[in-house]
Amino acid sequence: MKSSNIGGQAVMEGIMMRHGEKYSVAVRKPDQEIAVQVESYQGILPCKKILSIPIVRGVFNFIDSLVLGTKCLMYSATFFEEDEEDAKKREALTEEEQKKEEEKQKRQENLLMTGTVIFSVVLSVGLFMVLPYLIASLLRTAGAGEYLITVAEAFIRILLFLGYLVLISRMEDIQRVFMYHGAEHKCINCVEHGKALTVENVMESSRLHKRCGTSFLFFVIIVSIVFFIGFFALVPVKTLWMRVLIRVLLVPVIAGISYEIIRLAGRSENPLVCLLSKPGMAMQKMTTREPDADMAEVAIAAVEAVFDWKEYLRENFPDAEEQIEKAREKRNENI
Repeated sequence: MKSSNIGGQAVMEGIMMRHGEKYSVAVRKPDQEIAVQVESYQGILPCKKILSIPIVRGVFNFIDSLVLGTKCLMYSATFFEEDEEDAKKREALTEEEQKKEEEKQKRQENLLMTGTVIFSVVLSVGLFMVLPYLIASLLRTAGAGEYLITVAEAFIRILLFLGYLVLISRMEDIQRVFMYHGAEHKCINCVEHGKALTVENVMESSRLHKRCGTSFLFFVIIVSIVFFIGFFALVPVKTLWMRVLIRVLLVPVIAGISYEIIRLAGRSENPLVCLLSKPGMAMQKMTTREPDADMAEVAIAAVEAVFDWKEYLRENFPDAEEQIEKAREKRNENI
């Protein structure tokens, strides 16, 4: 199976799909129509050569994912924020006033997006990198050494991560987002397994995928455990603040290595790689749900806006024309 290089994310009542520098956001509006926006995203780095450097590229790709994901999430929310009264007020403005209002909103959205990304990074580092060590450090009062504390930190980090996934998976407001997350995975799996992009084929596909962000976070946790145990076994650090600082400074390295692992997993069918991917995919059962057919339609709209799946099938599967013809017949039946 050849990777399609499509990546995505669930948003509010919709899905974002990215292929290369183009991305689309498809949202099921309150009137049940599907709105699709297509734009380009160049990334935060003007120099693209850096993105060819292993590990380093993972850090910037992770930041790009946060920035673009937050932007798309905020865009999808606009379909559900404005009430009838706000719409009337906006219509009453002159064209110049509307333009000024749009510019003002754009500045506010950029500030909010920047703040959200920074807050997300700080919260994640604090919750999953620093807090486990601080909790484990309490064992020092019982006479535990630094190595034992680091091992205890590893178990605490895993428990916090699992607890976080369980907690958010039970939140009612998140359930539909997880259903769209499942639709995103099903859509990509459908194409990458040589099937035409129809609602029926998408619904039959798996909602688990090796390149998922959940799997990436799992690898971040595992790589951090290996790194911290190995580093502090070789380099004894005596002061608490220095131990905390080193953990924070190692986060980009850990993210970069985790990105390379998830990148390899998405491109390889090696049995060992597939075995390493299984725990992360098992965790996706908490962050994805089975979608309905309407959600599959949204996912298809998002993919088709940025990716020529028919050409992909022709290049990679011998029965591509048969699949494409079946899809054409099926769509004609539904018209």
